[in-house]
Parts: sequence; C-alpha cells; structure tokens
Amino acid sequence: MKGSADAISLTNQTWNNYYHPKPSMYFFCLGFIIPGKRILTNAHVVADNTFVMVRKHGSPTKYRAEVQAVGHECDLAILEVKNEEFWEGMNFLELGDIPFLQEAVAVVGYPQGGDNISITKGVVSRVEPTQYIHGATQLMAIQIDAAINPGNSGGPAIMGDKVVGVAFQNLSGAENIGYIIPVPVIKHFIDGVEESGDYVGFCSLGLSCQPMENVQLRDRFQMHCDMTGVLVSKINPLSDAYRVFRKGDVLLAFDGVPIANDGTVPFRNRERITFDHLVSMKKPNEMAKIRVLRNGEEHELSIVLHPLQPLVPVHQFDKLPSYFIFAGLVFVPLTQPFLHEYGEDWYNTSPRRLCERALRELPKKAGEQLVILSQILIDDINAGYERLAELQVKKVNGVEINNLKHLCCLVEDCKEEYVQFDLDDERVIVLNYQSAKIATSRILQRHRIPSPMSTDLVKEAKDSSMS
Repeated sequence: MKGSADAISLTNQTWNNYYHPKPSMYFFCLGFIIPGKRILTNAHVVADNTFVMVRKHGSPTKYRAEVQAVGHECDLAILEVKNEEFWEGMNFLELGDIPFLQEAVAVVGYPQGGDNISITKGVVSRVEPTQYIHGATQLMAIQIDAAINPGNSGGPAIMGDKVVGVAFQNLSGAENIGYIIPVPVIKHFIDGVEESGDYVGFCSLGLSCQPMENVQLRDRFQMHCDMTGVLVSKINPLSDAYRVFRKGDVLLAFDGVPIANDGTVPFRNRERITFDHLVSMKKPNEMAKIRVLRNGEEHELSIVLHPLQPLVPVHQFDKLPSYFIFAGLVFVPLTQPFLHEYGEDWYNTSPRRLCERALRELPKKAGEQLVILSQILIDDINAGYERLAELQVKKVNGVEINNLKHLCCLVEDCKEEYVQFDLDDERVIVLNYQSAKIATSRILQRHRIPSPMSTDLVKEAKDSSMS
C-alpha cells in the first residue's frame, strides 16, 4: 500500500520511579505508519511506559500497542498493534531524502495538546550533528524554523508525499527553532531492528581527536602542506581502535573521504559535516578503512566498528535502579541521571570529582562501573560516617572493586571480623561484620525497604548459585 498515511496519536501511561515515585502520567503524542504494519514515533514518547494505546486520526477507538524496539540514543521507537481491525484502510508513508537548505517541509502533530491534528510549515535552515537531548548523543539533525512543541513529538516532517524526518525537540529559549531526525538516522535504526530484531545502536571509533588548524601543530607531526586531518589524543581501551591506533596518529581520511583540519568532511553541495557522521552511519561489526600519518609515514589501517558504552551511563530509561544496602550504607553505580538530581545546573552543583569522572573518564575493562556511597541511613552502627556520602568506593577489604555486583559479592562473602571500605579522598569506613549484618535487617525494617539489594543483583546472585 502506498500514499498518504493516517496519523496515529499515542497515549502513554508511565510509572517513573527511578529516583522519585510519581503518580501515573499520560502523554498525548504522534506517530506514523511505516511498511510492515508498524508505527514509528519518538523514544521519549514511550520511555518508562507501562501501557501504550494508539488511535487513528478521526477515530475515537483506542487500541493497545506494544513497543517492538526503542533506541534512546536516536530518540526513535517502533510500535506494533496486534488487533487487525486497527489496520483496516491504513496506508504507510515512504521515507524520502535529506532536504536541502531553504526547502519547505510540513510538520504534523498535536502541539500543546488538542484533539485535532495541526500542520505547520517550516524552512530547512541547517543540517549538522546535534545533541539529542533525550539520549545525550551527537547525531545528524535537521533544523527548521517551524516551532516544535510538546505534542509534535513523533510527528512526520513531510515534503511532497514522503517523510524527510521525525519531529523530536526544540531549542530552549529560542523562537521557532525546531529539530527533526533525518532519514539516514531513521533508516539506520529501522534496518538494525529488521536485521537483528532489536535496537543495535550507533557505532563509535572510540577516539578523542584534536583539530589541526594550527600550522605549527601540523609541522610538529610532519604533515605535508597538502595533508589535512585530526590528531588522536585519547583512545577507548574497549574499542577496536585501541589495538589499531596510537596516541599521536593523524587521521587523514575515513573510507577514502579526506578529513579536514577542523574534523569535517564534504557533504552534498558545498556543505560540510563532522566525520563522526560517517562513523555513526556504519553498521555494527562493519569494517572501515582509515588512512593515518604515523611518525611521518602514511598507513592504511582497517578497523571493525562497534557501538561503545561510556563508563558512566548517560541515561537509565526502561530499567529500575541498581542498589546495595549494607549497615545503612547505600551503594549505587554512578550514572548521569544521578548527577541530574542536583538540578538544572547539575554540572556546577553536583560533586565535582564525580562530575569530572562521569564526563571524561574511560572504562578500562568490560563491565566496569564507578560505585559510589550515595547516602547513609543513620543508625548506631554507622554513627560518625554520615559525612562520607557521595564519595566513590575504591576497595573492599583491600580488593579493588570492578562494579556494584563485585562489591556486593565481596561484602556477602566476607570471612573476616571487620569489613573495610576504602573511599575516594583516602577516607575509610570500618564495620564489625556480624554487627553490621544484624544492623542491616534493623535499618531495612525501619525504612520499610523490602530488600537489601535491587532485583538485578538478586537475579545475578540466584544465577550464580545455580551454575
């Protein structure tokens, strides 16, 4: 079936208790049909959902929808409706291309609520990598001068009879500046879901690079006058790049496309875009060829690309928080949402050391987490330690911890009279182990906490005991 599609409105009931339990909330947003009897919308529309319902434009009947796949980094999700009645008379929309600057697009949505569809027109003013607010990821986005308001989320941006993007965010504090997710990002998401059955993510080189616009810097690294590129300054130990590249290498070209000294590559007619876009559009496990300059000699190197997870997660959607409580000490893995609890100005108001590590530190091994003592539930057993909250936990009885599960195992399996926690800033907590175990039950009962550990740790402990 081809032609214009009926718009789909979505109602999402969520129970969001990641940090503070809240009553049920309802969101009224938009989606549209793509081939295969599926609905495409934004990830932030269905994040942390418990129940999703959809209805066709102009129809009062609502149908239950299931989330097939969700990509929080690219802010996209695919829904399925099992009831065949819903699909009667429905057509899908086809995906088009990236619009050129100054071309007009129409954005469909329910801005600021309402029961009837609203169509606004805008002109494309910019195409470049942009920070996706929901997933805190840098991906290509299209800027238009049509307002994108709550209710526009998930709505198609249409040019002619094809979709050229999905509305997803606006620029805070500015008038009539909205953003839509472009077709290459949409196709990457859909193709990954079709090939693997689930969201596969966007690839990263695992490198931090410095522009080489300064002529003296280029001379120092033996670049000829006709060479351009960027300098490798940091390499993620978990990436394939760690065995391929060296600090001080100069990246000259990616898959045969020359990289300019400012890190951009040619894009369409007299436009440029950062070379990270070429990396992000590669499929997981796909090979890329990179020309580098090393010690004055050019080399053609091959690298296998994968999505890479940061040491400190940037979001925690669709999952319950992990925690472990012992003698009133509450241990959690450090996440950026934890830091966001310090308010809109979290970068300046959150603990400085934790903030710096969250934004800059790289993982050294798979499964690594930064574990922090988030708070202390006051009791006689921990009296005098209350000022040590919000510090990173480094060791348990002299053993360096890898993650929260490792800390939990070290405490649960302790055979010594005392258990010692070595914290950041050379601080130490020492507890009598048997007294602390007794105190744990007392503290949990006092605070009406049903379990000393989160469900994910309980499941891992059961799986370990069964194996």
